[in-house]
Amino acid sequence: MDWKSLIRSTVYHSEKTLQRLRFLAQPASLPILLGISFPKSGTHLLDQILLGFSKVAPYARRLHSFYAEYEGESGVKRTPEQALRWLEALRPRDVASAHLFARPEAVARVCSPKFIPYFIFRDPRDVVVSHVFYVTEMEARHVHHAYYASLPDFGTRLRVSMLGRPDPSTGSGQARFEFPNIAERFAPYLDWLNQPEVLTIHFEDLIQDRVRALNRILDHFLTRVPLPTPRSLILDSLEASINPLKSPTFRSGKTGEWKKHFTAEHKTIFKDVAGDLLIKLGYEKDHNW
Repeated sequence: MDWKSLIRSTVYHSEKTLQRLRFLAQPASLPILLGISFPKSGTHLLDQILLGFSKVAPYARRLHSFYAEYEGESGVKRTPEQALRWLEALRPRDVASAHLFARPEAVARVCSPKFIPYFIFRDPRDVVVSHVFYVTEMEARHVHHAYYASLPDFGTRLRVSMLGRPDPSTGSGQARFEFPNIAERFAPYLDWLNQPEVLTIHFEDLIQDRVRALNRILDHFLTRVPLPTPRSLILDSLEASINPLKSPTFRSGKTGEWKKHFTAEHKTIFKDVAGDLLIKLGYEKDHNW
């Protein structure tokens, strides 16, 4: 562990100890709050909401850590064992965040009494638009940045975000990273939708009907951790924790932005690649959109 990591760890555990002293009347061994998200689907928004529980319970005031199935700068895919080690490293009263595949081993651990899990996702059409902006304009260190920047226009980049990169290999022909189409990228997350222990959240609900969405998040929490604090005060704490300015990828807070960017060709491509996914996620009833 380098000195920066050591300092972060020391600060984190010191704050967590202070939180425990602040809420001595509440149990010390509370489940881990875990926010699972599909990339570009409101990760930071969910993180902020879950950290809001630290105002009413002895939870950490900052994330323990963030885990992603792919390393952002190299694009290297992490192993299933790495995901399990990360989950095992979490402790009671931690708040953590992850782009985590719903592999059977991970599901078995997350859907246990040790965790209170949430899964947030977004209209995949908005996801691909957000992905273009993020990779091209916001994250110069991203493994796909140079490739996206080399493309002639937004429409071309949008097709890549839908269809994936055609040849993500090194000169030796060995795969350096993978970037499949949007439906294939979502597929490893789908089984989170089938777990009753996991509360599924549409990003759009947090924008369009936040009161109802926050009530659902709170109800899921209260089934495991009863709190003496009045419900209205807990909801106020969750709402107050939301700060779009602290989210590096929160651009407009709007939904349905894909309508501004999709051409007729983009619609055809998306229907072919991920039309069924939209229906499965509840965003469309059929392919006639």
